[in-house]
Amino acid sequence: MVIDTRKLQSEEDLEPMIEVCDKIHNIPKFENKNHEIKWLWAEEFKHEFPMQEPDFLNDRLKHMSFLTLCNHCEKAPCVRVCPTKATFKREDGIVLMDFHRCIGCRFCMAACPYGSRSFNFRDPRPFIKETNPDFPTRTKGVVEKCNFCAERLAVGKMPACVEASNGALTFGDLDDSESEVRKVLRSNYTIRRKPALGTGPSVFYIV
Repeated sequence: MVIDTRKLQSEEDLEPMIEVCDKIHNIPKFENKNHEIKWLWAEEFKHEFPMQEPDFLNDRLKHMSFLTLCNHCEKAPCVRVCPTKATFKREDGIVLMDFHRCIGCRFCMAACPYGSRSFNFRDPRPFIKETNPDFPTRTKGVVEKCNFCAERLAVGKMPACVEASNGALTFGDLDDSESEVRKVLRSNYTIRRKPALGTGPSVFYIV
């Protein structure tokens, strides 16, 4: 996925993508921030790219809100540490969660250097305003995260956030040199989160 930050200047610009993700994936709204479940959310540059903040950072970037999600890493540390294989990587590179196999050990959360996973400290079901019957709800004691809308990809649709982004997000096959996402990467300068860690994030940001 490529995120064009030039088209997403404020947190308000990110809200349609976050809202549609929350709605179709039955993400609860807890009043207690300590119990918050996040698949997509907004972060400032200093939190998003802590190892890449130059001394004279452009004011636009310094005060922007960046769309944040699971990076679906090429070498995903969360996959390596999961004792039950509840976290696994598909052949196409998408990192998924099997909620039924998750035992809540949170090893994956400790291994993820991006803070892209959330733990259900409470039963989330009573806090879902309107349940989407086409996507499973979760139980207390399991971890969850962005799945690149794998359920939509399976029926030929784009991730919901991409459809709601008005062209700011591009999604596709990084292994296909003729895919739209590769064309965007060839023609723009992009950065990734914490590249020095060697995880190979699959989410790129045009700045």
